[in-house]
Formats: sequence, structure tokens, C-alpha cells
Amino acid sequence: MPKVKRKTDYLFQRPGSANWYIKLQGPGVHRIEKSLGTSDRRQADILALPMIAEHKARLLAARPRLEASWWHVLPPGRKYVIDNLPATIDSWGDSDNHSRMTRLTMCEYGSIDAREIVATERELLYYNDENALVKRKPNGGPAQQLVNLPMGALIHADKAPLAELRRKYKGAPFLNLDRLDRLQRGAVPTKNGDDTILEIYLKHAGVTGHFEREARNVWALFKTLTNSKPLKECTREDGRKLVQHFENEGLKTATIHKKIAWLNAACNFAIKENTLRFNPFASIVPRVDDAERRLPLDEADMKVCRRKLGTLSETDQLLFRLLAATGMRLGEAFQINGEATERGVRYVVVGTKTEASKRRVPLPTVVLPYLPKAIKGPLFAGGPPAASKRLNRFLRDSGVAAAGKVVHSLRHRAADRLRAAGAPVDIRYALLGHETRTVADSYGAGHPVPLLRKWIDKIGF
Repeated sequence: MPKVKRKTDYLFQRPGSANWYIKLQGPGVHRIEKSLGTSDRRQADILALPMIAEHKARLLAARPRLEASWWHVLPPGRKYVIDNLPATIDSWGDSDNHSRMTRLTMCEYGSIDAREIVATERELLYYNDENALVKRKPNGGPAQQLVNLPMGALIHADKAPLAELRRKYKGAPFLNLDRLDRLQRGAVPTKNGDDTILEIYLKHAGVTGHFEREARNVWALFKTLTNSKPLKECTREDGRKLVQHFENEGLKTATIHKKIAWLNAACNFAIKENTLRFNPFASIVPRVDDAERRLPLDEADMKVCRRKLGTLSETDQLLFRLLAATGMRLGEAFQINGEATERGVRYVVVGTKTEASKRRVPLPTVVLPYLPKAIKGPLFAGGPPAASKRLNRFLRDSGVAAAGKVVHSLRHRAADRLRAAGAPVDIRYALLGHETRTVADSYGAGHPVPLLRKWIDKIGF
């Protein structure tokens, strides 16, 4: 006899009441019974639609599924120093905790001319004795992982009847890998004409890398929350489902605004191209000032940091000096992969956050003794997240524990010292790469680097 799928009815009437109620219950959700305030079933259906849609989105997000991930050959955010390399791989031994990984890497690498391996999220960077980058390799590759597994779940891929498995493993939930794979394929939002809007915008705006992945992930999430509802039928209420989702994850308003900005920009572009008439993401993030206030490091903070600086590695010492003496963002320091000179003054080009942030930054006099004679490759390896953790931990260990004082406080300190030195506003913008920019700023090559060096030396260390 074929199995009959039971229809789910979320609406009901309580005995003695003419009003319709909505009933919701599921994983991670307490049973909810709420009056819809109407005795008209059709009106109740309309009022219940947003709550039912949000409830279904939560159920979908809580289902066990296969999720795209990345496996690493070496754990990222760490440096692996290779000392006294043997002539053959077999004589390497097992003294190093990651010797198996190192042997594997060396077997693939062939020639032995690297002394250091830095593992990032996506790459393995090989450096020689002169700290020059000699090779790049992928740090692993795409993979899949199981998420939202029930406690004590047993995963099976055999053809044994479920009743037999339940008798063998009493009380345990079961997940069949083949069925789970089919569920995952079915749960992926279907492609439609709206995907073209995002594709055209990303190509037009030249969005790549991390930002492209972020935009695609937000778009996929929106389609899941709205069951792939066409954009031309979406309202701001649909857009606010994204806001609610991110708020439930505990994200700050500024972060939510940044994520939704990709879809907002894509829709605005489509409106200009006459392929869309309405933007469901316009002005949907509430104006809430929940950002954590960053405070500049004062002279007492810098004094203790200078005294404790030797506890950091040489690379992190240079990074801390550079951030303090230039006011550049932490991520910008990791963009440095070469240098240039203008009238004998060395400088680097950093800034990809916005068009206004791209700028030439002279290398301060107080930092020059600690820099290579010439920067001919990435100055810093690894990545900003790991460096941020190390430097913030350094601040706490040094006694700089006030709320709002973090490594980004070095940038606030630099801005204060430039103001105190009487640096003109346009000079401060040119050195720090702030958002404000006029049409006149786009003319010419910008301020002479020797002039900028005069002012950046006012920041000091």
C-alpha cells in the first residue's frame, strides 16, 4: 500500500474561540501557538504566510546536509620551519609533529631549496634563506562535510532494511549517505533568470576573490529563505528576512549592511539596465549604532608595548611597528608585495577596500632599519585574521586591556598624531586612505611622496 504523505496544517481553532490560531513546532523552536486575530480563514492564511515561510526556512537550515568546505594539507595560520634538510625523504624521521605533511609536500616539491613554509587558508607559501618566495602550492582542496547531525546519529551506506538497523542499534537515529546526497542536491536553490543579474553585476564591477564568494553566499542564502522567489515579486519584507537571519546570528549592523550591500548594488545596477523595476534590499537595514568604539592607544600604552615588543616574533615586531608608524589597516599590510621609489623615497602601494583607500604610503624613517633592503615579494605571510589574534593577545599580555583598545587602535592613534602635528586634511586622507574624496582628488598623480614622507614621520613609533 503506498505511503500517504500527511498534509501539514498550521492553522487551527480553539474550542470556544472564533479566531484562527497558528501552531509552529520544530527543531530548536519551542511550540508556538498565536492568535491571528481574525475569524476569517482566508484572512488568517494571508497573515500566517510570513511566519510559515520563516518557520520553513528554519527547518530547512536545521536539516542534516552535506556542505561545501575546504580540507587543508597543513593547518592554516602557522609557519613551518625546515631545518637541516636531509638528502632523502626516508631519513627525515618523525620528530616534527607535522613530519608526514612536510614529507608529502617535499615529495611533490622535488628540489630542496625552501627553508620555511607558511600555510594560509588556500595556499602553501615556500620561502628560501633570503626570505624570498620561491613557490606557491594549494593548501588542500574542496571537500564536503556533514552538518546538523543528530546526537548519536549512525551513518550507513548499505542496503540493510531500516527496521533491521533499528533492531541492531536501538534508539539511534540513522542517516543514509545516498539519501542525504539526494536531499542536498534537492536543497540547492534552483537557478533562474535572477542569477544573471548577480553574474552581470559581479563582472561589471570586477568583484572577485573573497568579496565574490561573500556576494554569492548571501545571494544563495536569500534564495533559500524565500524559496527562490523571483526578484520582480519580492518586497522589502523579503529582503528583511536576510536582516533577521543575520541578526539571529549575532552580527553587528555594520556587518549586516556590508553583506546585503552586494545584493543592493546588483539590484540598483539591474534597475539602471531596465531589467528590474524594484530593489527589495534598499534601506532595509535599521539605523542602529551598535558598533564597538575603537579607542586610540595613548603614550602610556605605546611605552609598555615598546618595552614588551621583544616578546613577539621578528615578523610581528615589524608588522606592529609598521602599523603604528603608518596607520594603515592590518589587511593593507598584507597587501605589500613590492616597493617603488620617488626622488629617493621608498614607498608601497596599498588599499583595496574602496577606490579612495588605494594610495601610496612612504616607508617611515623609524621603520626603515627593520625592513629588507628592497621589498621584492610579500612582506608578510599568513593572513590578517591570525595576525590580528596574535597582536591583540600581545596587547592584553602587555597590560593594554581597556575595552575598545585593539590592534586597529594604532590607526586611530596615527590619525590623532597627524591632527596634533597640524597635518592638512588632504594630507591625512592621502596617508590614511579615508572614504571622503572629491572630484578634484582624481586629477593628477597625487601628493609628492617626499612631502607625504615628511608628514608620516610625524606619527612616529
